Amino acid sequence: MMITPAGDAAFARWLARAAGEALLALRAELGFDDALMLKNAGDKISHELLTGALERWRPGDAVLSEEGADSSARLGADRVWIIDPLDGTREFSEEGRTDWAVHVALWRRALARPGPGDLVAGAVGMPARGIILGTDTPPAYPPLRSSPGAPVLGARTAPAAVAHETLRIACSRSRPPAFLTALADELGAELVPMGSAGVKVSAVVTGEVDAYVHAGGQYEWDSAAPVAVARATGLHTSRIDGSVLDYNQPDPTLPDLLVCRKDLAHRLLATISSL
Repeated sequence: MMITPAGDAAFARWLARAAGEALLALRAELGFDDALMLKNAGDKISHELLTGALERWRPGDAVLSEEGADSSARLGADRVWIIDPLDGTREFSEEGRTDWAVHVALWRRALARPGPGDLVAGAVGMPARGIILGTDTPPAYPPLRSSPGAPVLGARTAPAAVAHETLRIACSRSRPPAFLTALADELGAELVPMGSAGVKVSAVVTGEVDAYVHAGGQYEWDSAAPVAVARATGLHTSRIDGSVLDYNQPDPTLPDLLVCRKDLAHRLLATISSL
């Protein structure tokens, strides 16, 4: 009999791990000769695993998934799981690439106080890297080093954060916002292209980069789990105009995002607004 964690944050991690294991097995089974088939199969198997598990163990909760039909019923729900079963399908379909992820987040309505509700749990699984970042054991920031080589990330470790003087900004590998080049020039920063949004936010968490800036169009499922982890870690998260990231909205479009060290937030927001 399969036993799942009782708490929502631990359950989010469990879901991300289960979906990640299924995706790794699928990659090994199908190979990389037919990229489109692999992408479609990855989206399908992960979506069905996640939604099936949620239906079984959280039957009263609503779900918003990139791969599922949206329903207005979620707007009246007290709990909504926001999932991206496979973030970075392009990278998933390319042999040797590890910058793809599974996103699992929980939004909960504010029952005890006025307000629309907020993210209360999340996990970002990076299966090809053997790493899951979650709100159940949020990483410390700046990254804590247990040895000269590795920052501590809950029960797992990640590649060491690199000490760098030049500001490093993660950006989309395939759709970098046009203004990012101007932003980098203004700040004297280096742009670091990566795949999945979850991988880019995780790079801020681990200290590999200092910020992630995106304005090329996203949806709630692209950022919900990464933002939940970033907030638990103590990072700044907002829209690129500084406004709050709101989830479980009638229109799930959430086109822009800034995740960075808190000490950089004012400088980055001011520079973005001046462009």
